Amino acid sequence: MIKLRKVFAALFVVIITLLSLSITVAQDAMTYHQAPSLDDKVSSGALPAVEDRLPASPMVVTPLEGVGQYGGTWHMGTRGGGDEVIYVRTVAYQNLVRWSTDWTSVIPDVAESYDVNKEGTVFTFHLRQGMKWSDGQPFTADDILFVINDVYKNSEVYPAVPTWLTSSGKPVDVEKVDDYTVNFNFAAPNGLFIQNLATPNGSAMVAQPKHYLSQFHKSYVDEAALNDMVTAAGVDGWVSLFNQKGGSAAGKPNTLWNNADLPTINPWMVISPLGPNATQVQLTRNPYFYAVDTEGNQLPYIDNVYYDVGSDVQTLVLKALNGDIDMQDRHIATNTNRAVFFDNQQKGDYHFYETVPSSSNVMVISLNLTNPDPVKREIYQNKDFRVGLSQAINRQEIIDVIYIGQGQPYQAAPRPQSPLYNEKLATQYTDYDPDAANAALDKVLPNKDSEGFRLLPNGDRLVIGMEVIPTLFPEWPDELQLIKGYWAKVGVAMEEVVEDRDAFYSRKGANQHDAAIWGGDGGLEVILEPRWYFPFSNESNYAEAWQYWFNDHTDTRAEEPPEIVKKQMDLYTQLRATADPEGQNDLMKQILDIAADQFYTIGIALPANGYGIVKNNMHNVPAAILQAYLYPSPGPTNTFTYYFSN
Repeated sequence: MIKLRKVFAALFVVIITLLSLSITVAQDAMTYHQAPSLDDKVSSGALPAVEDRLPASPMVVTPLEGVGQYGGTWHMGTRGGGDEVIYVRTVAYQNLVRWSTDWTSVIPDVAESYDVNKEGTVFTFHLRQGMKWSDGQPFTADDILFVINDVYKNSEVYPAVPTWLTSSGKPVDVEKVDDYTVNFNFAAPNGLFIQNLATPNGSAMVAQPKHYLSQFHKSYVDEAALNDMVTAAGVDGWVSLFNQKGGSAAGKPNTLWNNADLPTINPWMVISPLGPNATQVQLTRNPYFYAVDTEGNQLPYIDNVYYDVGSDVQTLVLKALNGDIDMQDRHIATNTNRAVFFDNQQKGDYHFYETVPSSSNVMVISLNLTNPDPVKREIYQNKDFRVGLSQAINRQEIIDVIYIGQGQPYQAAPRPQSPLYNEKLATQYTDYDPDAANAALDKVLPNKDSEGFRLLPNGDRLVIGMEVIPTLFPEWPDELQLIKGYWAKVGVAMEEVVEDRDAFYSRKGANQHDAAIWGGDGGLEVILEPRWYFPFSNESNYAEAWQYWFNDHTDTRAEEPPEIVKKQMDLYTQLRATADPEGQNDLMKQILDIAADQFYTIGIALPANGYGIVKNNMHNVPAAILQAYLYPSPGPTNTFTYYFSN
């Protein structure tokens, strides 16, 4: 086990007390039991006995409240095809390693154990002998090698090896020691590899079965036969066919839910897939799931998981109020809905659980500093312009009106509980000061038209096109209207560009967006998610062309950034090669100091704790759940131990 920095100790004492889940080594003399729903299949010979379906050493999990009951269906709601993250969070957090429930350490999961050499260059994973995919086929080292060598290292399938799987610019080499032992060999120390492997980044490593997907991969199939399959599928090539069947999971996450034939190691497997016309995605228990409780009962307890697809937020809210959603916070748990959910608890037969955010901000505004319009690029790169826009925002009014008084004015910065908290970055330019805002903006665009709006050098009115996905966070449209008004008062016009998530990612991927809003990831997971602190990934919406340069100099979309930005990138490269947590912290603090000086983005407010709803007969659900994507909540609370009484 690798102990991480004690980042969350002060904030999460109560949560650590509540989340007493633990994962241990299987007991030698344990007798195994199965869900009654599988009895007939075992009796008929359609399934082997439970002890033959489990690995030699199953993962043994101690449930939060106690050993559960088998049966029932967990009902949730999604926003359609672009909402695949809900599946990752609820039914698919199975990686080689995982976060402990209190988010303080990395512990074994699919791997029974792992070792790291003292240099931090060789990571050895010992897989669970006898572990199987949901179709009963063995899960072995060959599956890991297939993902690395035939997916990540195949440039047709995956454009470039993810940076977390590289060191000194060289991709990892994976070595099969035997069927159940794998070495990951890096050219230089990779200080963040294990932590990254515990995030959703690591999910693809165990989500692509070689025995199934190799039949759609050109390295394993005769060209003529592969072309016939491509034609039959009506796609444009073998890579599209491979993706359609479930390959390249990290890049095409929906493919995991589009194909009911794709074997899985997850607690539940798809039986009614997501597709263009799907109204409900249905999953049922995986009879080969590799975990048991402390009494030898094979998990999960719940038989099925059903997601209603494509519902608008109001429909989901009504379902929840009627008691038709068993446990959920995503989409429905807004501040404006809190009162009605609270008043309806008895009628809906549910209660609240608390959600504890890791996010730094309710909304981050990014002007595209690598804007394709050279005039706007020069304006947006002028720090005075960004400072003026920030000082023009009445954050306290937004907090009072939109967030019902919950939160405090804040920039995109580490949360106060983090040892990497940077006061300057967090609090600068958060005071509402229209006079100071006008003074800063006058340095950049002093001329105005007859309506008081600032003019570009050619005499046209400057209009910021703010791209927004209204379905992502229901507060954002109203919040943006307030900001639009504040900016108009200091002479800056803004227009909303409303679009869906796929369209936004396509536009920003091509560096065609003008400005955008997004959530404030990285408030606690600062080192793993530094998107707002320097141009780190495609989520760094303020500098897509620069982040391409950081991740791959040869990318045709890449643009060499200024020296100060390159210094941050060099510091982070050093951090990646540093195994010592304190050394990582020191380097990250330097990155944050530069971020404070550069002031890349504009934040609004530090999020307050939220809530979710859970039916009264649903158990082993914690009273408080950490909220983050890199800690894909509620997955690390072991959703496969949730159960229904009666």
